[in-house]
Amino acid sequence: MKALKSTLLAGLAVISQPVRAAGAPELDMGTTIGSLLLVLVLIVFLAWLLRRMKLPGVSGGDNGLQIVRQVVVGQRERIVLVQVGDEQLLIGVTPQNISMLTKLETPLPVSAGAGNGEFAQQLGKLLKRQ
Repeated sequence: MKALKSTLLAGLAVISQPVRAAGAPELDMGTTIGSLLLVLVLIVFLAWLLRRMKLPGVSGGDNGLQIVRQVVVGQRERIVLVQVGDEQLLIGVTPQNISMLTKLETPLPVSAGAGNGEFAQQLGKLLKRQ
């Protein structure tokens, strides 16, 4: 009877111990909070970095100027269709110069979110640059 009682007490003692993998470090509250702060700082840094990058077709706000479409015609040259109020302008953009090519007499239809484009296209453009 005593042997059974001591075996049960030993089993209860083993069950009540927290389960940890062999060699795993014990995490305390300081480590957890430090890891959380590191992740938050990383998120804020990446948000700042994305705002600083000049991504094609991404506008910072609605100020009456919107890129409707753009066509890449060289390594660093492109033709951009810009909506300014009710008018649409065709603009040529190079590293040295920006010039208005023409003003469209009949504006092209602007779809919702045309300035932002599709996510896959934007990602493809970004990957092609690098």
